[in-house]
Amino acid sequence: MTTGQVMSADVENIIEVRGVRNQFGAQVVHDQLDLDVRRGEILGVVGGSGTGKSVLLRTIVGLNRPAAGKVSVFGEDLLTLPAAQRARIERRFGVLFQKGALFSSLTVTENVALPLIEHARLPATEAAKLARLKIALAGLPADAGDKYPSDLSGGMVKRAALARALALDPDILFLDEPTAGLDPIGAAAFDQLILTLRDALGLSVFIVTHDLDTLYTITDRVAVLAQKRVLVNDSLAAVAATDDAWIREYFHGPRGRAAADAAQVLQRGPKTESQPEQT
Repeated sequence: MTTGQVMSADVENIIEVRGVRNQFGAQVVHDQLDLDVRRGEILGVVGGSGTGKSVLLRTIVGLNRPAAGKVSVFGEDLLTLPAAQRARIERRFGVLFQKGALFSSLTVTENVALPLIEHARLPATEAAKLARLKIALAGLPADAGDKYPSDLSGGMVKRAALARALALDPDILFLDEPTAGLDPIGAAAFDQLILTLRDALGLSVFIVTHDLDTLYTITDRVAVLAQKRVLVNDSLAAVAATDDAWIREYFHGPRGRAAADAAQVLQRGPKTESQPEQT
């Protein structure tokens, strides 16, 4: 599957959200929200401030219970399952929170090993060995495992949090603003890492992001949150062509055009001697 590829109509939905209502007091964040996430795809979720992107992510992974609606993952309704069965499904999730959410008093290796000890019931020594493998998989040097989160750069914190999200070999990876705060080079490297991991491990990826470069570089489809629901969930080209004021401003403004142009250059690849300039 290539970036931006539209899958056939008979693909499997690994996540189905139907009629979800998220409400906090008098504030209704989502109402009658529907969303599908397909197996093996990278789905980007975007929307203006206050549209509840992170709330939707937390609802799907079970950290927020909606006021109404249904959330099905792997064909199971998470909201009606007994706690033990729901916990088994949730262990197939890997979650990277926006600020990493690493334990400051633990080393990177200890942070990554923790879910292996708590959920997989592995001995500490075995968990540490596996943790070091996940740390390498996330693109960190071996000596990063002995460091504390406070010793790491912002980009390294993201990768350490990604290593922890991969600890239990998840089927679905949830990423909340993974490139926020990274410089352009670091953000691009992180995007390529996610693309490589998806292809190598067969992951499905749900990514909340404001990063237009990320959307154009690695997503297969994009879901836009607006008016308390998913306004459109389609290929990036179809989304960008949607007749909506926010979408026009977001995708066709200066930054959107620059991201689209950069993605086209990346897809074409570098010009070689056998490719003369067009006049």
